[in-house]
Amino acid sequence: MLVLLAGIFVVHIATVIMLFVSTIANVWVVSNAGTASVGLWKNCTEGNCDAPLVYANEDALKAVQAFMILSIIFSVISLVVFVFQLFTMEKGNRFLLSGATMLVCWLCILVGVSIYTHHYAGDKGNFYSRSHHGYSFILTWICFCFSFVIGILYLVLRKK
Repeated sequence: MLVLLAGIFVVHIATVIMLFVSTIANVWVVSNAGTASVGLWKNCTEGNCDAPLVYANEDALKAVQAFMILSIIFSVISLVVFVFQLFTMEKGNRFLLSGATMLVCWLCILVGVSIYTHHYAGDKGNFYSRSHHGYSFILTWICFCFSFVIGILYLVLRKK
C-alpha cells in the first residue's frame, strides 16, 4: 500500500511539473524548418521571443490560457489535499476530495487543449500548414491522461 501511495504521489508531482512546463514553454507549434515556434504566450523566431502572437482568434487563445492555468491550480490543490488527507484522514476512508479536485484538473486540461486543437492545430494558415506539434502540446495530452488516472485512483483508493 505504501508503494502504491508513493507511486501515485510521484506521478502526481510529475504531472504538476509537466503542466507547468507545457503551459509556460512557447513550443506548442513548431515550424518544419525548426526556426520558429508558437506557444500560448509568445511567438519565437530564431531565438527571439518578442514577436507578437500569430493566432487569429484572440478569445480562444485567452480561454486556452485560462484553462491551462486553472488546471495547474487544481492539480496543486489536489496534491496539497492528498498530503493533508494522508496524515489527517481516518483509516478506511477514501481520498474523495483529492480525487474530485484532480478530475476537475483533468476537465480543465480537456477543455483547454480541445479549444486549442480545434482552433489552431489544423491547416488554418500559412504558419500552421508548414508546421508540426511541439513538445508542449504533447506534454499537455500526457498530463491529460495522467490526471485522469490519478483522479480515478484517488477515488477508489482507501487509506489502510
